[in-house]
Amino acid sequence: MNNKEIEEKVKQLVHSITYEKGFVCSIDILLKLGYLSQSDLESWRFGRVDYLERVCMVNLSKLSTVNRILKQTANNLKLDQSRTDYRKFGKGVKIRLYFSKSRNKNIEEFYATHFLDKKRIDELKKIKADLNLS
Repeated sequence: MNNKEIEEKVKQLVHSITYEKGFVCSIDILLKLGYLSQSDLESWRFGRVDYLERVCMVNLSKLSTVNRILKQTANNLKLDQSRTDYRKFGKGVKIRLYFSKSRNKNIEEFYATHFLDKKRIDELKKIKADLNLS
């Protein structure tokens, strides 16, 4: 996939994932693009992989492109940012998980950022509440 195709696909995914969940994050996009498998994500979440980028199936340049487009699209849509703390799943000490080999603060913070559509989240909560009343 060239950069123009990636841009179009990421923009479309940001819209669809945000509509579905009320928020979007880099991991959602990487999963939908097929750059990250569910099993590799779980291996990272359980601490069997030292950093997420290690198991992504594209190079760092493509990952940077995806993240740049995600951020631009989220800013254009005026989505709120919320940092999420990623900790190891399972038994034992809940150590912090890393996204990049360099552990660069800016890279780590971007991957850990969720972009929220608060209006859509409120709509989804109302739909869920209405379903529970039925």
